[in-house]
Amino acid sequence: MLIVYIFILCVLLIFSGVILTKPIHLSLDAMGGDYAPEIVVEGAAQSKIRHPNLKFSFFGNKEKIFPMIQSLEILRNSDVIHTNETIDANEKPSVALRKGKNSSMGMAIQLVKAGKADALVSAGNTGALMAMTKLILRPMDGITRPAIAAYFPTITGESCMLDLGANIECDVKNLVQFAFMGQAFANIVMGIKDPTISLLNIGEEEQKGLDYIKEASKILISLKTQINYKGFIEGDKIAQGLSDVIIADGFSGNVSLKTAEGTALLVTSYLKKALSSSVSSKIGYFFARKAINDFRLQMDPRKYNGAVFLGLNGIAVKSHGGTDAFGFANAIGVAVDMVRYNFISDLKYKISKIEHRL
Repeated sequence: MLIVYIFILCVLLIFSGVILTKPIHLSLDAMGGDYAPEIVVEGAAQSKIRHPNLKFSFFGNKEKIFPMIQSLEILRNSDVIHTNETIDANEKPSVALRKGKNSSMGMAIQLVKAGKADALVSAGNTGALMAMTKLILRPMDGITRPAIAAYFPTITGESCMLDLGANIECDVKNLVQFAFMGQAFANIVMGIKDPTISLLNIGEEEQKGLDYIKEASKILISLKTQINYKGFIEGDKIAQGLSDVIIADGFSGNVSLKTAEGTALLVTSYLKKALSSSVSSKIGYFFARKAINDFRLQMDPRKYNGAVFLGLNGIAVKSHGGTDAFGFANAIGVAVDMVRYNFISDLKYKISKIEHRL
């Protein structure tokens, strides 16, 4: 009888989440980024505190990485795979493809390709990472071009935006595919049950915009039973949180993202200057410092770090190259969410349902 009780208790614990879920194995490009390998190792340690079921494989200079890991007990079950080769921050994607197979980035990607890691995270060269993941992991069936997606802070919370630079020029089919990829990302990773989708345009009226954007809009309207499409959205409406997913070509999306980042820096700079401009403002800061610190945290780009390469047969997360350990840990968190919620299989199913319409 005791055995039966123990069995029932174990089942209850599993379903209640007390017992840890299946271990997640992440492949890390330890030499990618401005402050590698330190921020990669420290970020991994921070993320393992949040997610104890993580296991890491670090790719890079073992002489630098191994002593850091040994000094952090929480990471001592990690693997370190040595390579002296790295992809330079200014390396052209074509050059990276030719020589990058044995680089820390290339080897990290191949571990995912071999099925020995659930996802990879890199703070390295964006163009090189996109080119190498596309070559090694390959786009999934039904996807013509992968896209870069990331969180976008808004007044109401967060939105997802894509493409953020992978495809400078797009066609109708690309935009429709991006819409379904964004829908899957918002649904699975952001936890939004029925995310709203909008196309970035120069106006909300149907007759405005380039022909391929208007044609993509017509197709999305015809697919209303499969996607919650709300029409066009203008740039000034993005931060208002009027749509959960914003779709754009890589050129427009990247410009929008960089403009938003610059505006955030401008606002925080103005605020800092205003609060130190006089004795009375400094006194005001003393009484309002909690609210101001909350504001800074909300505007902190590290909180939203972690862009995802959507549409590949594998999970690849790109961390900002200049981030710190806290930011890198958040990028790892994005990868964890995508693995935990079976993002790849869900997206494949959604694309298969609409492929005949494209």
